[in-house]
Amino acid sequence: MSSIDAAASPSGASRATGSVYERWQLGHKLSGIGIHVVLLAYTTLAMFPILITAINSFKKQGDIFGQPYTIPTGSMFTMIGYQTVFKRADVLSYFSNSLIITLGSIGLSLLLGSMAAFALSEYKFRGNTLLGLYMALGIMIPIRLGTVSIVRLSSTLGLTGTLQGLILIYVAQNLPLAIFILTQFFSEVPIDLKDAARIDGASEYWVYRLVIPLVRQALFSVTVFIMIPVWNDLWFPLIISSDSTRTITLGVAKFAGEFQTDYSAQLAALTLAMLPVLVIYAIFSRQLIKGLMTGAVKA
Repeated sequence: MSSIDAAASPSGASRATGSVYERWQLGHKLSGIGIHVVLLAYTTLAMFPILITAINSFKKQGDIFGQPYTIPTGSMFTMIGYQTVFKRADVLSYFSNSLIITLGSIGLSLLLGSMAAFALSEYKFRGNTLLGLYMALGIMIPIRLGTVSIVRLSSTLGLTGTLQGLILIYVAQNLPLAIFILTQFFSEVPIDLKDAARIDGASEYWVYRLVIPLVRQALFSVTVFIMIPVWNDLWFPLIISSDSTRTITLGVAKFAGEFQTDYSAQLAALTLAMLPVLVIYAIFSRQLIKGLMTGAVKA
């Protein structure tokens, strides 16, 4: 039998199909391995500064510069950095201030942002689109450009050196992003569900409460987007906070002097400041990814 006849026969066609499928399966596996290698390399690159900071926080200053990449063991391991942090700084107060500011900013941003997003997606009126674009401008314009005006306004209202002043600044900073993201999700909620609630006599407030659980993935995503910049911000706490409202990020700067810096204490404080963000992100990372993927599919 010729090769053409063999290929044309049922058994030859089956072998040819199987060969094509095997090649496709091999290519698919190699592609998957390549993607995982790239992601692993990126993860290593992203985690490297965090690991170096944590490792060197358990060393003396001489070992930090002499052996920065060595894991501290034996005589090299020391807790002097952490002892200095708790001795020279009111770390618990710094953590408490950062926690209050972050939670307050997240809560108000989600509440006001979700209400505004619900109104923009639900009610069609003249200027609806322009109002949405105006809100989105806040994403593109950095709030730090208005630092002078913000300081003057805070001083006039008596909010300088208070936690409330910082919370209001961060709410104003994060509202545009919250409104922009949540509006897209609210617009995807079936109109029949909301109309059925209205027919049953539900007020607009109850319709809003009914819809909120349906966009919880977006709420998780917005929470992470708000939490990290607020917790890590140094600019506004440095400008308008006082000693009693100092945040953990600003507290780290206390160990950097003009002529001498205690790097052991500074790295220890940085490690402590990173822990809450890493823990919260690890807990809610699944919800964040789901929210991002849902938004990508809907778009």
